[in-house]
Amino acid sequence: MRTDTTPQSAAIFAANRARGAVRFDVSGVDGVTRRRELHEAGSLRVRFPSPEDAGLSAVLVNTAGGIAGGDRFDIDITGTGDARLTVTTAAAEKIYRGGGPPAELNVTLRAEGRSHFSWLPQETILFDRTRIHRRFEIDLSETASLLLCEIVVFGRLAMGERILTGEFVDRWRLRRGGRLVFAENIRLDGDIGNKLASSAVAKGGVAIGMALIVPGDEALVERIRELSPTFGGEVGISAWNGFAMARFCAQDAARLRADMMAVLGRASGASLPRLWLN
Repeated sequence: MRTDTTPQSAAIFAANRARGAVRFDVSGVDGVTRRRELHEAGSLRVRFPSPEDAGLSAVLVNTAGGIAGGDRFDIDITGTGDARLTVTTAAAEKIYRGGGPPAELNVTLRAEGRSHFSWLPQETILFDRTRIHRRFEIDLSETASLLLCEIVVFGRLAMGERILTGEFVDRWRLRRGGRLVFAENIRLDGDIGNKLASSAVAKGGVAIGMALIVPGDEALVERIRELSPTFGGEVGISAWNGFAMARFCAQDAARLRADMMAVLGRASGASLPRLWLN
């Protein structure tokens, strides 16, 4: 198939890309969390429904209906005092195929003082020939806390869709008290389908996930490991540098979601956003 690469076609492509940004901060005083400044741009929005638990709830909404090659979305959230904030998404985010530059998603979370963030988006679903670069920058004070999960699904198996080729790049940086405690880069590109089939990568799994719990220690790890007989996929849990991490891999998204919900429930004891239960 012929691809038009003239300067005019490139300009048209760039002009039709989605852009979205959300930046806001919350502050907690005497156990009450209130929103302060809020900035929204492009096709990304945030809504604050009635709290489901202590603190404030935020729901990210992408009015573009998904992400495709060349799109860019930026999320920047700050918490101060003893703020408690839970962030989720209105639906699973879909990353569609793109023939041009990769899509970009940049997430920055700053938790100062004794604030607590629960970053609990629904799944990110990658379609065949998708190209996506994600970047997570997380800065926590020594007294702040975090409960975070991310689930990535390679194709909708129930719809008979599989990802064969594409590009998925993930960059993570977690700092606590100004000190880098976790850094990771993940890159899957080219023949992703065959790579996921490899025993050394995912052994045929089509869904992967990660949960970060700060603070976290070996005692927490042992409590989570008590759930091992109930897991439907593979789950590995460990703790170091003052935080705990669980990694997930499953043959389908439903199994991984169930495993993730069990781990998050054991880690925090708090109920998940109602949108997770729809």
